Amino acid sequence: MNLQSLNQNELEALRILWERGELKPTEIQAEFAWAIENATLRSVLVNLVAKKAISRRLQGKAFFYAAAIPKATLLETTLQTLARIFAGGSRQELVVQLLETSDLKPGDLQLLRQTAAEPAISKKPRKSQ
Repeated sequence: MNLQSLNQNELEALRILWERGELKPTEIQAEFAWAIENATLRSVLVNLVAKKAISRRLQGKAFFYAAAIPKATLLETTLQTLARIFAGGSRQELVVQLLETSDLKPGDLQLLRQTAAEPAISKKPRKSQ
């Protein structure tokens, strides 16, 4: 699974499921950052199940959906792809390019310095992930 195989609606559904956990389609629809028709959402969910990105289980008369791939897994494969395309496979060079092309504030740079200074063993995914 990689980012390129997912469209904007699929990524939004995954984001919601990563943040909120297992949900019914109406609950997913209510959390979308933009309006999405019920039929479109159901198509998105069917596609994500087929791609094995989410799972579906029946409880009573309702289907519940949950993310089947961890956010970190998709992030990892996406980073590998971006590094290959934009930086000859080097993640370090990708980060440098991102820093050079971003409009970072002093506080952003301080956070980056702190994160880089942490021992690798203690690094955990940030809550916002």
